[in-house]
Amino acid sequence: MAEAHPENLPVVVLCGGRGTRLGAGQTVPKPLVEIGGRPIVQHIVELYAAQGARRFLLAAGWQAELLGAAVDAITWPEGVTVECVDTGVDTETGGRLHRLKDRLDGASFHLTYGDGVADVRLDALEATHRAGGRTVTLTVVRPELQFGIVELADDDAITGFREKPRSTHWINGGFMRMEPEVFDVLDAECTLEREPLQRLATDGRLHSHRHEGFWACMDTYKDARALNELWESGAAPWVVAPGVAR
Repeated sequence: MAEAHPENLPVVVLCGGRGTRLGAGQTVPKPLVEIGGRPIVQHIVELYAAQGARRFLLAAGWQAELLGAAVDAITWPEGVTVECVDTGVDTETGGRLHRLKDRLDGASFHLTYGDGVADVRLDALEATHRAGGRTVTLTVVRPELQFGIVELADDDAITGFREKPRSTHWINGGFMRMEPEVFDVLDAECTLEREPLQRLATDGRLHSHRHEGFWACMDTYKDARALNELWESGAAPWVVAPGVAR
């Protein structure tokens, strides 16, 4: 595996989502839904940029022109370039990445989703990736369950309750670190999370980075409201001060 530093790698953000579960009348692509008056994609770019990343490719889909115009209107941190690339309205996630192969020019890179924020440390992710020595390292998280749970004894007596505990299972949290060899399993029509990642797993080429810190996906209106409340509290966990290692 070639020597790489997280701050020197391009970052691909999958931005094709329509945000249909965010509520009736959704008129902007999901990456433009706002947290604290700023689109979530801006939060995502800035959490990477604060840790040194400088080049970003947004794999756009539905209303790509609107996303591009919004991105161009944002004042990004000095030295940061953000390019919006139309990868097709109905293209699947793997296909979107496949369409960016030439723009990555054989480089290692980061990949994440345009609807998730976290306090992931890129230096820790890089260390895990290098130790694993595999093609892709995927950040895995244990999300907070939507409902509280009932605790039962062996005789079915209820012994207590727990309010929205973390799942005992790990899920794909995005924030992936990829080597260019990932394109060996991609094509223009594939869904990244299905056959490509499964093939990498079967071949022993997929590694995990366990993240126990903050992670949230803005999938529904309730999620968007919760993230806005965190922002308004002044304690948004995903915000990284520029140049500060977490």
